Amino acid sequence: MSAPPPPEKPLRVMPWWLALLGLLLAAGLGWLVLGWLLTEADRAAQPDTRATLRVDAIRTGLTVVAGTGGGLALLFAARRQWISERGQRHQEAVAAHDQAHRDRVQAHAEAVAEAAARHQERQATAAEHDAGERRLTELYVRAIELVGSDNPAVRLGGLHALERLGQDNPGQRPTTVAVLCAYLRMPAPDDPRETEVRRTAQRMLTRHLRADRDTWWPDIALDLTGARLDDFDAAGCTLVDLDLTGAVCTGVTSFAGAVAHGRMRLTAEFADLVCDDLTGDADIVLDDARVTGRASFDRADLGGALSCLGTRFGQASFHAATLRQPSSFDRATFAGAATFREAVFLAGLSMEHTGFAGYAGFRRTRFADLALFRWTEFGAEAWFEGARFEGGTNFGRAVFHGGAHFEGAELARRPLVDQARASTSVTHDWPRDVTVTRRDDDWLVLTDP
Repeated sequence: MSAPPPPEKPLRVMPWWLALLGLLLAAGLGWLVLGWLLTEADRAAQPDTRATLRVDAIRTGLTVVAGTGGGLALLFAARRQWISERGQRHQEAVAAHDQAHRDRVQAHAEAVAEAAARHQERQATAAEHDAGERRLTELYVRAIELVGSDNPAVRLGGLHALERLGQDNPGQRPTTVAVLCAYLRMPAPDDPRETEVRRTAQRMLTRHLRADRDTWWPDIALDLTGARLDDFDAAGCTLVDLDLTGAVCTGVTSFAGAVAHGRMRLTAEFADLVCDDLTGDADIVLDDARVTGRASFDRADLGGALSCLGTRFGQASFHAATLRQPSSFDRATFAGAATFREAVFLAGLSMEHTGFAGYAGFRRTRFADLALFRWTEFGAEAWFEGARFEGGTNFGRAVFHGGAHFEGAELARRPLVDQARASTSVTHDWPRDVTVTRRDDDWLVLTDP
């Protein structure tokens, strides 16, 4: 906004005596001139000349008076014009100031009206939000009351109400999932109807973890620590930070075709564990887990680390699986057959102190990095036929109760076999450059050169 012009000095009214003084000045000046000219005319010698000069003197005196009066008239006319122009400028300035004031008043009124409208809109939005929150709270409390009922049918209805609440209100989904997980973590009464209620809760969880459906709830973590699950089916789900620590999973627990991110904590007890075609970048932790039946990771593509420290497997299959980060099976035990046929270990593999009670198959397995089998005990046939060892390999102090078969195996480096033992009662096919000596009637000893 431009600064206002400086104020003009106040206009002073011309006093009447100033005009009278001007007239007297003009008359006095004419009288002086006339007197001077007449004096000069009287000095002429000839009477005719003196008369002519006196007439000219009178004429000149009148002319001076008239000229002086005219000058004063012009001065007054100029002052009148200046006063008129100043008055015009003043009127224009006053009009501009009044217009600016009206504009400011209008702008202020519009701003006040707009602020009032925004305030009313905020109040309406807040009232609507409060009403919505109260409605959600009432629905949530009612659903929780139903879930806490002693009647399994009523609990089932409460679970459905809770699921509908989460489906319609995305902000309530983490709370809904937390309640469902907490329900599954609670002790399960010995009641067939309760079994159906818990299976329904499981299906509600997995139904919203499939990214190819409209009911998908993204970025949902499942905390099922200590839960009891029956035929938990998360096949095709997108899993983020799944935690089954201490859970008891009866029936078949399936993560087939799932996509896992974050961390999968599977330190639990499983009857059968199916992870076929499992993908993702999650770190999978099976430390001290127990799989009494079959664990299957066929064709899985694991972008994170796999840790099976102390895990007890029944049967296990990693057929054509790809493990891109280090994998550890230290102190794990395989009670049944274990196959890693055509698996690919792109990072290190450690199977130290691992026990294979049955068949151990590593046919055409690729070990792209270090492979450690120190103190590993093979209770039956161990097949490494056609396997590729591209890094260092160590079978130090391993024990082979059954036949060890390395036909067609490719080793980039000489394997370390210091003090490994093999039974004399079966036939073995060792890699090249392995020194084998007979210790006694029962055992062969492998030594490094």
